[in-house]
Amino acid sequence: MTVDSGYADIFGPQVPRTGDEGQTATFALASAAYRDNEVEEILKANNEWHESKVKPGQKWAKIFRPNLGEAFSRAVVDRMLGSGRAPLIQSFGAEPQVVVEHCLAANRIRRERDNLLTIVMVLCGLLFLPGLLVWLLVFTLRTTIARREDKRASTLATTLLVAVGALAVIFLIRMPFTGFWAWYARAAVVMPVIGWFWAKLICERTAKDLRERWDNLLAGSSVGAKVPEAVPSSPGETAAEQLRQSLARLSAEQQSNSVFYAGPKGILGMGTRWGSWQLAEDLAPADPDREIHPFRSWDVIRSIHDQLRMLERGPLNTGGFTKPSIRHWIVTPIGENAKEVSRPSGTDVEAYQVKSHAIQDICNKQQFGSGDRHYLGVQWTLWDGQLVITMLITVTVLYETLRIEVTGHALGPVHPLFTTKPAAKEKSVQKSLKRWETRTVKLPLVDTDEVVRLAARAPLTWYPPLLNWLGGSLTLPEPFGLRHAWAAKPWRHRFMADDALRAATPVLRVVHSAAIRVLQENGVDTEKFGNRSAFLSTAVQDPTPRKADLYDA
Repeated sequence: MTVDSGYADIFGPQVPRTGDEGQTATFALASAAYRDNEVEEILKANNEWHESKVKPGQKWAKIFRPNLGEAFSRAVVDRMLGSGRAPLIQSFGAEPQVVVEHCLAANRIRRERDNLLTIVMVLCGLLFLPGLLVWLLVFTLRTTIARREDKRASTLATTLLVAVGALAVIFLIRMPFTGFWAWYARAAVVMPVIGWFWAKLICERTAKDLRERWDNLLAGSSVGAKVPEAVPSSPGETAAEQLRQSLARLSAEQQSNSVFYAGPKGILGMGTRWGSWQLAEDLAPADPDREIHPFRSWDVIRSIHDQLRMLERGPLNTGGFTKPSIRHWIVTPIGENAKEVSRPSGTDVEAYQVKSHAIQDICNKQQFGSGDRHYLGVQWTLWDGQLVITMLITVTVLYETLRIEVTGHALGPVHPLFTTKPAAKEKSVQKSLKRWETRTVKLPLVDTDEVVRLAARAPLTWYPPLLNWLGGSLTLPEPFGLRHAWAAKPWRHRFMADDALRAATPVLRVVHSAAIRVLQENGVDTEKFGNRSAFLSTAVQDPTPRKADLYDA
């Protein structure tokens, strides 16, 4: 299956072309893989319907806690590429494969750093284990004290470290042992400190690389994600082949024409329904002496589809609509709090796509009772992927009543957390003499505690489940989709709200005119349809979005 996702099709992972548009949301989400904030920061991005959670580790193992980039990239890769994973929700307005590739690239950069740190830990730590354990205990106590809300905690933590350092110097001078054990004891005190300096250089170099990638992604420079492990170099590399197939599966699922309606949460990936307009009138013959010429719902939908393709053309040269994506969707109902979804399967589905004949069959027959439903969608991806406007149209015929329903859905920008650029690490301190004034002090990119944390985690990164159990992990919201999980509401942005509201009137009028034309061609009296359409054209100009999926009953 060929997927046109706007990326150069090269051997190996797909790399975005420089200058591609509509990638702001994609790069914002991808930047999370390179961040060094506290993992709890991502909880600020939780929205009304989808919540991420931070699963805590062991209380005595705080030193193994992950930061935001480590937890995010690991959680996303495991969820989106893991074997036997549950189906994903499409990320409209974003390219999930690009985000996953950046997560893989971030994991690879950290793995290379951790390999070097492991060597440092073996040479300067494991061989001198008693000294390493003592220093780790000191730093753990220092971190625990420094995290307290008491203002004196930081001073107390520093005092503890200085005191232990002084004791170490005294121990080196007044050594209670002689011979081999004396030299070993000295080395056990000194070598972990030397290893710390060595590890600091490694950590700072990696931190600069990660921060540069984070900044470049948000600046729109289209940083390519290097994922050499996804390119099989020989037939025997099964891991690389499996990764390549997982990425291809991810791209195929992104193109699926099957979506899920979760009650008040709306259609997952498209956002909640903010407006609904229904035209429903009796099918009466225009000529009393003649019967209506038989037609089906699909005939009306096909006419609407053809007319919607003309939306980008207008009588005046004043800009107007950009080219929309017009697709037929199969909507499956799920529970509001459902934790997983199941995509349609069988002979009518190929590569996550419901076949055309099955779509027509659902459109004509499944209009009442259980089962999937058919919707025709016209979708705009605007503001560089930050706003996704979707108008869905469905046509039903029950007895002698034809109903045409148009609903509006809007998916807002990704949370501002993901668009925050890396800031220099600094803090404000009181001046020595003028205590009523403060000054800004620049902090090191990688501080003492961070070096110890990374060095302690490094030997355990070969087995992520153990590391997750010790330090904790990030739990993603289910059913999971990269784009809608951290989307904000578009109504707080004036121009985004205007775009969503303005799209409704033209689409509604095109739908009604195309449907009425089909009715006229088949001998239906369209006077009532025309009157009702005129009334809805007035009502749709009401500028207030509503929670149309919440019924006051």
